[in-house]
Amino acid sequence: MQTEMAGIETRGDVLRRTGRIMVIAAGMTAVMSFTIGMLVFGRDLAAPITVGQMQAFGLTAGVFIGVTLSGAMSYRAGMLMLALAQTRRELAQISQTDQLTGLLNRRGFDAEAAAALDQAQADGAAVAMLMCDIDHFKAINDRYGHEIGDKVLVEIADVLRQFATRHGALVARYGGEEFAAVVTGLSHEQAAHGAEEIRRDCAGRTILDGVTQLPVTISIGFTVKETGFDLGSLLRTADQALYAAKRHGRDRVEHARDAA
Repeated sequence: MQTEMAGIETRGDVLRRTGRIMVIAAGMTAVMSFTIGMLVFGRDLAAPITVGQMQAFGLTAGVFIGVTLSGAMSYRAGMLMLALAQTRRELAQISQTDQLTGLLNRRGFDAEAAAALDQAQADGAAVAMLMCDIDHFKAINDRYGHEIGDKVLVEIADVLRQFATRHGALVARYGGEEFAAVVTGLSHEQAAHGAEEIRRDCAGRTILDGVTQLPVTISIGFTVKETGFDLGSLLRTADQALYAAKRHGRDRVEHARDAA
C-alpha cells in the first residue's frame, strides 16, 4: 500500500489510478453478473425467461455485486488509511528523534519533558534537570575528524540511554554536543549522585581512532525543583550550572545553587 501511495505525486496520477479502479470494478461487475445470470437462468441461452426470474436476477445481482464491491473498496480505503496513519507516526518519530544517536532531539525532548513535568506536579514529585556538554568537542572534531566526533556522540548517548533505563529518566541530544536529561522523584543528593554517575561512566569510555584511544569527558550542570515547574526556567538554570562546571575546570558536576 505504501509503495502504491508513493507513486501518487500529481493530479494525473490520481486520475490514472481512479481509471484503473473503475476498469477493475467494471470487470468485476461483468464477471459477477455473468456468473449470477448462469446460476439463475441456466446455460441455455435460448431458454425463455420469466419476469420472476428477471426480478430474482436483478435483486440477487444488485445485492451481491453492491456488497462485494463496497466491501472491497472499503477494505482498500481502510488499508490506505492505515498506511497513512503509520506514515504519520513514522514522520512524527523522525521529526522528534536525533538520527545519529537515536535519542530524542530538542523538539521531542521539549514535548515529552513538558508532559513529564505536568505528571510530576500532579504526583507532588520533585524534578531534576541535567544539562551535559562534551568537553573540548570542537578540538576533537578538528584533530580527529567528524567521523570520530560522531563516535564520541554515540558513546555519550549510550551512557545517557543506560542512565535513563536505570532511573526512568528522559534523555535527549539537545543540540550539537549538548545533552539533556530530566528525572522525577529524586532528592538533591540522589540527583547529584546520578549526575556523577553519568560523568564517571562517560570518563570511562574511550574512542579508538585506529591508532590511539581517545578519552572523553563531560561537564554537567543540574538543578532540582520541588514545585512550580517551568521547562524553560529549569533548562536555563541547569545550563548556568553547566557553564559554571566549564569555568571551574570541566569534567565535573555543578549544582545550580552552588554555581558561581
